[in-house]
Amino acid sequence: MQQGLSDELYAAVEDFRNHDEFTEREKVAAAFAEQFAIDHTAIGDAMWEKLHAVFSDVEILDLTTLVGFCVGMGRAFQVLDIARDFDVLWSREPPTG
Repeated sequence: MQQGLSDELYAAVEDFRNHDEFTEREKVAAAFAEQFAIDHTAIGDAMWEKLHAVFSDVEILDLTTLVGFCVGMGRAFQVLDIARDFDVLWSREPPTG
């Protein structure tokens, strides 16, 4: 059984709003993550309404924590130039190739 995103769907994440393959929850989560990363101070009532329409309070807390962690780690890796300095296998999957 395949889990996660196919290569095609992964490539479509950047344009998630225009792909029916993503669920409403995935689209709202992606929009929240995008806004959190780009302009977190602009997250307002409209976004909270969208979040509450498809997620519970606990799920919103989990999503916010995860997005905050990922944004922070991405910035830390950029500052430290880690992604280019180390060949890190971030998955438990065996390397392919």
